[in-house]
Amino acid sequence: MNLDFTPAEEAFREEVRAFVRSRVPPATRTKMLDGRHVSPRDLVEWQQSLHRQGWGAPSWPQEYGGTGWSPVLQYLFEEECAVGGAPVQLPFGLKMVAPVIMTFGTTAQKQRFLPRIISGQDWWCQGYSEPGAGSDLASLKTRAEKQGDHFVVNGQKTWITLAQYADWIFCLVRTDPAAKPQAGISFLLIDMKSPGVTVRPIITMDGRHEVNEVWFDDVRVPIENLVGEENRGWTYAKFLLGHERTNIAGVGGSKRELARLKRIATLERKNGAPLIDDPCFAAKVAEVEIELMALAITTLRMLAAEARANIGAEASLLKIKGSEIQQSLAELLMQAVGPYALPLQLDAFERGDAEAITGPAYAPPLGAHHCKTRKTSIYGGSNEIQRSIVARTLLGM
Repeated sequence: MNLDFTPAEEAFREEVRAFVRSRVPPATRTKMLDGRHVSPRDLVEWQQSLHRQGWGAPSWPQEYGGTGWSPVLQYLFEEECAVGGAPVQLPFGLKMVAPVIMTFGTTAQKQRFLPRIISGQDWWCQGYSEPGAGSDLASLKTRAEKQGDHFVVNGQKTWITLAQYADWIFCLVRTDPAAKPQAGISFLLIDMKSPGVTVRPIITMDGRHEVNEVWFDDVRVPIENLVGEENRGWTYAKFLLGHERTNIAGVGGSKRELARLKRIATLERKNGAPLIDDPCFAAKVAEVEIELMALAITTLRMLAAEARANIGAEASLLKIKGSEIQQSLAELLMQAVGPYALPLQLDAFERGDAEAITGPAYAPPLGAHHCKTRKTSIYGGSNEIQRSIVARTLLGM
């Protein structure tokens, strides 16, 4: 495999870099590079800016309003956006439910939902996990009973990221309780404004309100919001999870965090010299950088394979290593600043209350960031489950 980018690809990289430099608001860029909280408005405005440029859906085919870019161009785009301090494009609509709708949805569903996803008009969230169905997703209990021209949904979903802002949720629901676990599940699109939908916050250990419980109490969902065939939702769920696990690799975001780590390590001192010059610490940084380089190469190989056919268990490899690298970077950032990375200082940092912060100004977000990355090895299917998938499917064990 030739790992060198062509002159045309390098020119594209420069085009994206210039666009990010000119279009991302300076305040937003600073927040991203410093690991601070970005608002929902920041995320939506960036999606709208990309949409106006014609870059709103880098991975979509042109027939649905996407760019039609090759896997390499998609990779370069996402890397330059991340390294340049652009907000993330929310994956729930663009990279999760949209491919399912494109592949299995009706013409009416494509016409209704896809344009509003790419324009940033609709915010989506994912309704998979339940209190008793996380890694064992097939044991989900949220039920949908057909009554006339509607499904009536009852149950609970949990750990639903950013559901407090969502317009729509895509859900796995049980439509045939008598069938085998994987055989009786359907894939529904549910309007979050429907009567009977309740969102309750879960405050995580980093002090953020990022995830939620979502309750359904006799929620009526039109039958036309069923994607694909009834009781075939498990097939669509596996298709979606392949896309999600590829995204979790997060090479661009890790490169941004690696640059932040090196920047902080040049400012921190040990025995009067920059921390980055300490052989032990420098070796740890070098080790994670080498792993990140290997992940980047593997991601490119997977993207090339995805262009030819849907990837399966290979996506688990990206999920495992990508999440581990993110956690390693967060740990090294914590080590670099020591006790100054106290999560309790985060609120003062976000308020701009300098007098309430002890230590360097770049330290307060690091404790919260470390807490947040603990979950990367769990969501999208825990790493233990992913290792089982790799062993069974790729290694034949």
